[in-house]
Amino acid sequence: MNGPRLPRPKYRTVNEALVASATSRSGLTFVDLAEHETFVPYCEVHASARRTAGALRARGVGIADRVALVFPTSPGFLDAFFGVLLAGAVPVPLYPPVRLGRLAEYHVATAKMIAAVGARLVLTDAATRTLLGKAIESSRPPLGCVTLDDLGRGHAGELEIEPDPGALGLIQFSSGSTTDPRPVALSHDSLMAQLAALRALLPPETDAPQMGVSWLPLYHDMGLIGCLLQAVYYPAPLVLIPPELFLARPALWLRAIARHRATISVAPSFAYALCARRVRDEELTGADLSSWRLALCGAEPVSLDALDHFAQRFAPLGFDRRALCPVYGLAEASLAVTFTPGDREVRALRVDPVRLAATGEAVDGTRAIVSVGTPVPGTDVEVRDQDGGVLGERRVGRILVRGPSVMIGYFGQPEATARALAGGWLDTGDLGFVAGGELHVCGREKNVIVIRGADHLPQEFEECLAGVGAVRTGCAVALGFVPEGEDGEQLLVLAERAKGNGQADDETPTVDRIRRAILTHTGIRPHTVRLLAPGTIPRTSSGKLRRNEALRRFL
Repeated sequence: MNGPRLPRPKYRTVNEALVASATSRSGLTFVDLAEHETFVPYCEVHASARRTAGALRARGVGIADRVALVFPTSPGFLDAFFGVLLAGAVPVPLYPPVRLGRLAEYHVATAKMIAAVGARLVLTDAATRTLLGKAIESSRPPLGCVTLDDLGRGHAGELEIEPDPGALGLIQFSSGSTTDPRPVALSHDSLMAQLAALRALLPPETDAPQMGVSWLPLYHDMGLIGCLLQAVYYPAPLVLIPPELFLARPALWLRAIARHRATISVAPSFAYALCARRVRDEELTGADLSSWRLALCGAEPVSLDALDHFAQRFAPLGFDRRALCPVYGLAEASLAVTFTPGDREVRALRVDPVRLAATGEAVDGTRAIVSVGTPVPGTDVEVRDQDGGVLGERRVGRILVRGPSVMIGYFGQPEATARALAGGWLDTGDLGFVAGGELHVCGREKNVIVIRGADHLPQEFEECLAGVGAVRTGCAVALGFVPEGEDGEQLLVLAERAKGNGQADDETPTVDRIRRAILTHTGIRPHTVRLLAPGTIPRTSSGKLRRNEALRRFL
């Protein structure tokens, strides 16, 4: 499958895009839990970034040095991110600590990432700095860890470097859902190609100007590239909500869309399901969602049920289900790979999960796999078998991607880069098939469960639990393991109890319901089912389930 021609990017670098945005009247609006709003125009973002760049140079940060950024969603992130770029250095956004009960685990992971990119400096805010001690002690960045206030901005002058378009512009870590997160190196050229492709896919402004709302974290590609950098590139206004506030009060997202008459917003499936389940009618009194023309859904397997429930729940508020737009992408391709054609309802193919597992053929059945559309401009997609041959329609294989947005490689990891990139093609590690000229993604190859010689994707089993009320929605993992005394791999299910459902003296009824649900839908009976407390199953920084890590802990 080949995407349409890529329009020529408007700018050569992110730095150039920021300079251009500063001439507009647009900017960014930050929303807090009480819905107080702080507006920061792009001209101020640019001016503050120049001061930060000057202070970084005075601190000893040089051209192409990596600077790790650990910030919540805040104006401070903008100062740091764009300041590093204007200094000619490379920003490396990392996730801030959010679970105080897991600080030891966070310190180990953060220290690894700082060391992996050879960060010269860690830049953060005062509140986060107090929680980073052990990570900094372990990783020992040469210039230490400082806050924006520590830099003494304004005393060192201003700086604005214009880098070469082929230079490294960003290192973003992959999600780490199947392995440790890898440092994905993206050039300014790659970023500009991605932003040009996304710009070409946005709806025309015939009725209303583009207006975005996002609660996605700025250390993740969807939030950083798809929302923040796209808004700067356009340039267009963007409303930013810290992700922890969205999780605490999902109505903030929808209220902001209605209040600002937003036209575009993006979220994973779980967020649409969370809103349909938790947002109360009284929280949206008087809200109008009819302006929302592009409701993108990606970052994890797209759930047809989640999107259907969301569309039904909010149709009375003017939400048009044709706005729902499943997409597919990954950090190694900068972000987007495929995009659903606009102004149509979500399409899904119902396939036989048994045939899919046994033969890799997508024949008619009961399991819904959502179409994620066609390649974005400038991008080619192929589905290949194990020998590298291109597969025909409805045959499951590995998804490979080629285009100008693909990464330079994994920073400092030539062997991993060689495994992922060959002949200009990126092996995504994802499995999928083409049907009707559109891509359908099944899951990750490394998560395949082999039972009695047939390959099963964990989603097959996990999706069966949506109707089991005692199980927390989206918080179950299906895994393969070899129990003692067994000759082959068996099915293990780890499921978190729904909040409010404490551990019962006898959990057999819930375990039995899980077993029956999976057996009814797939014909396979789980060997082992374990119920866990809410929050037990490990996740990546972007919220994806870490199945391999869950299996390691179980064993």
